[in-house]
Amino acid sequence: MPDYRRTGYAPWSLTREAGVQSATVDGTIQVDQYLQPMIDTGFVDEKGNWKGRKSSDEAFIGLTKAAGIANGAELLAPDTETFNHINMTGFRDIFIALKVSNGGGFAVKAVMGPDTVPFANLTPVNAASDLKGAVRQTDFNNLLADGADSMTQDVWNIFYIQNSLVGQKNMQFKITNNSGGASDIEFGFMRVVG
Repeated sequence: MPDYRRTGYAPWSLTREAGVQSATVDGTIQVDQYLQPMIDTGFVDEKGNWKGRKSSDEAFIGLTKAAGIANGAELLAPDTETFNHINMTGFRDIFIALKVSNGGGFAVKAVMGPDTVPFANLTPVNAASDLKGAVRQTDFNNLLADGADSMTQDVWNIFYIQNSLVGQKNMQFKITNNSGGASDIEFGFMRVVG
């Protein structure tokens, strides 16, 4: 394949100043056509800080286990040293998983996370309060408030939550045991970019 690339003198060069002309293009212009793979791993923001692209969690994280939660009592999850809240920045959807030792009804609500974690630059937040928002309506409503879902005991019950918790920066789930007896409760989450 012939090489159609041409060179010319820069307009500010000494050669051009001396009066030597250059022909940077001729009557036939070759346009290189080739495929080049690209990987988009992030960008530099207007302040010069690197912002990496998010990727979906590959496994359930924030695994929290609470023993003997009484009937009518609540658990805030996740609640570990590594994960004491969930940051949904850059994520659209989330899976939550619950494993209970006493089958029956359990209520699940999305709530504000601990007041020790700022929401962006605001602190303290109203910890454990229901997350409210206006999603496709004009009134503020709970973003996720499941009254009583029946769970099978000793297996992971997995739930998919789409779109309603996008961008929450400091979030937990309030799980209420309505099974009729005490229950151990295990919790995990997995975020999805979408």
